[in-house]
Amino acid sequence: MKIWEDEKQCYIRAAMERNTPEENEILKKNLEETDWSVLENIGRKDAVSDRGVFAPLEAVELAEIRARSAEFKELGLKAIREGRVGAVLLAGGQGTRLGLDRPKGTLNIGVEKELFLFEQLVRNLMDVTGEAGAYIPLFVMTSRINHQDTVDFFAEHSWFGYPQDHIRFFTQEMAPACDYEGRVYMASPTEAAMSPNGNGGWFGSMIRAGLLEDLHARGTEWLNVFAVDNCLQRIADPVFIGATIAYGRESGAKVVRKAAPDEKIGVLCTEDGRPSIVEYYEMTEEMVTARKEDGSLKYGFGVILNYLFSEKKLEEIADRQLPVHVVEKKIPYLDTDGTMVKPDAPNGCKFEALVLDMVHMMDGCVPYEVEREREFAPIKNLHGIDSLDSARELMRGCGIEF
Repeated sequence: MKIWEDEKQCYIRAAMERNTPEENEILKKNLEETDWSVLENIGRKDAVSDRGVFAPLEAVELAEIRARSAEFKELGLKAIREGRVGAVLLAGGQGTRLGLDRPKGTLNIGVEKELFLFEQLVRNLMDVTGEAGAYIPLFVMTSRINHQDTVDFFAEHSWFGYPQDHIRFFTQEMAPACDYEGRVYMASPTEAAMSPNGNGGWFGSMIRAGLLEDLHARGTEWLNVFAVDNCLQRIADPVFIGATIAYGRESGAKVVRKAAPDEKIGVLCTEDGRPSIVEYYEMTEEMVTARKEDGSLKYGFGVILNYLFSEKKLEEIADRQLPVHVVEKKIPYLDTDGTMVKPDAPNGCKFEALVLDMVHMMDGCVPYEVEREREFAPIKNLHGIDSLDSARELMRGCGIEF
């Protein structure tokens, strides 16, 4: 049965009654190209969110990293020079909260001169490629709403000095959004309401974009995936790569010491004996305050969305479906009478795959500590905590001219 034939789908059916025949042809084409299987998760919302038994996971701390930095760096630089490392930039978001109607990476973070967020990230990558004497393929994940803007921005700025043939763009897959009864919302007369399928959907999106062949041709064995909003992060960090290789693990995660026990940051740990991430809102008071004999927090290392994954293992888990997480959100939609509604409170569900499940499906993960002041400056707001203001302050501390 076609989804528009389902009598429950009142928003779709109401749109079709209002539409012209030409609009309905466009709508049907869009609906036929959508994977509706995620809607099956509505009925098992609570079950999908169930978690296992958490336990602390010891990190490779700064003291050990400094003591073994030459060993780790040699292993990492060797992997880079042999073409075994790729980088994946997650850049599907718009800068709405930053006052931008453009991709977040187009934000000017400079003061005395223009310095764009994308530009700073490419500079960070080129610090490594300069040291290695070899370029690293950069895969940039965009979204349906910002793809062309992102590609055009890179082109307008001459790819920020990075070789164009080492940059590939691909679009993140989207998932439908619906009300609590599984009735799909409409975003326009010809389009259902859609949202990106979560930060765990990046590798599946790469596969469906045809980039697996590219990875194989390059001999890529490791992929460093990172978020667009952290302007200080070191990308394809050879010491991080080398540490993960030296420990013989299938993944690594950069972590920082929590600034406070109740800091709103996901924590790397184990879940049922396997590496995982517990979100701050999932932690019990006992977990939040638990301390080791030396007084440090047992759950004290927060993730910063900078991971290293074995490409071979990613392909293996891609054959299995990542869990679908049902997330309550505020979803603008066209009502049955065609009026655009912008809700003030959550009114439905979006469906996401999360990177924490990718970590959990790995056979091992190296929690790799980095200094907050040198590698963690997320820009989520214009002012306050994790803002453009705080990022600029940290950039000054690192001696970056902007």
